[in-house]
Amino acid sequence: MKLGFIGTGKIASSVITGICNSNIKFKQIIISPRNKKIANNLKKKFKKIYIAKNNQEVIDKSKWIFLSVTPKVGEKIIKDFKFKKNQIVISFISTINLSQLKKMIKVKSNIIRAIPLPPISLKKGPVPICPPNKRVKSFFDKIGSTIQIKNEKLSKNFWSTSGMMASYYDMLRVMSDWLVKKGIKRNDAQKYITSLFLALSEDAVVNSKKDLKFLVKESQTPKGLNEQGLKEMSKKGVYKSVINTLNSIHKRLNK
Repeated sequence: MKLGFIGTGKIASSVITGICNSNIKFKQIIISPRNKKIANNLKKKFKKIYIAKNNQEVIDKSKWIFLSVTPKVGEKIIKDFKFKKNQIVISFISTINLSQLKKMIKVKSNIIRAIPLPPISLKKGPVPICPPNKRVKSFFDKIGSTIQIKNEKLSKNFWSTSGMMASYYDMLRVMSDWLVKKGIKRNDAQKYITSLFLALSEDAVVNSKKDLKFLVKESQTPKGLNEQGLKEMSKKGVYKSVINTLNSIHKRLNK
């Protein structure tokens, strides 16, 4: 099986890295030359990478096509591609829906929308897909945890929460910078903060069948530090701001 990637940005690079470090069986990964630096780095790192001359060559030589470009670029270029019948087309594009993709692609293909995130390079993280597809699910299960969604409207909720990734990293940065200002070496500060939140996230995953309110309650003691932190952030509207931001992203996705 030959896999083709249109676009070679961060997400495409992460997915390709995850694939190459997994037990997924494939003959070759054909990538577009859009980002020469990333494309060349991937080719140097992995033996089965081939850089195509153009995007159409990616489509011509691949059985599975991954669309990993920005919405603006996607709207501009996809309609001009010549796809083959029965190809599997997996789109990572946030604001182009299934009906729009079908019109752009024109021929009868299996079109799936997926939401991989950068940790997929480590073979970690959820990958929502819509509509459900056994082969695509089996594929992503080898490099992440697939969540199948029947309703495309519901899938937009997952897209919305994925838009909080940079905000999360920035929170880690703020806390690390605070430690540095207090005299902690940057390497030690970043190691502590990232390790702390990794441990908390792993604990949350282990307890994910319970209501998350359980972890909120269990992590506090009366008049303790965590109770203080939660009360002060709640009073300042931090969590309401998170909801407002999610609603704003969701609104954008539904335009």
